[in-house]
Amino acid sequence: MRKFIVVRACAFILTAVLPAQFGSTARAAPSTADFVTKAASGDMFEIRSSRYAAKTGDSDSKPFARTMVRDHSRTSSQLRRLISSGQVRATLPTSLDPKHRNELSKLRGLRGAEFDRAYDWAQLRAHEEAVALFRSYADGRNGELRRWSRRTLPHLEHHLAWAKSLR
Repeated sequence: MRKFIVVRACAFILTAVLPAQFGSTARAAPSTADFVTKAASGDMFEIRSSRYAAKTGDSDSKPFARTMVRDHSRTSSQLRRLISSGQVRATLPTSLDPKHRNELSKLRGLRGAEFDRAYDWAQLRAHEEAVALFRSYADGRNGELRRWSRRTLPHLEHHLAWAKSLR
């Protein structure tokens, strides 16, 4: 009987107390609409900021920026096809969200080394957010979107590793 009580107490601590204390790592998948909006907004920011960096960035940033434009244009097209085919029911945003619009505006106001540092940090944060978003949709409701997010995730993880090396 004591073993049973001890085991139950340990199980309670591990499942209820510790996650509350240190922050739960388990999160519900975002809704399909939220995932699409965030993924598309992230892609738009990546493309626009990287187009600018491809013109004005340093020698480390330019190849990264060109790759971001190419890869995020591809994922944007893939997401658009999933939606237009009816496999995913969601609406794509037509413009940057306020957070990304402000960040892009700040980047465009910078030059030289200041721009390069800000762009590198922006890419690091953007890819951390994208990786977390795509991982969170691993249990998403829409099967086609879930498969697409799983296929896309390794590319985002590669981008994240590359963004870390730019700093």
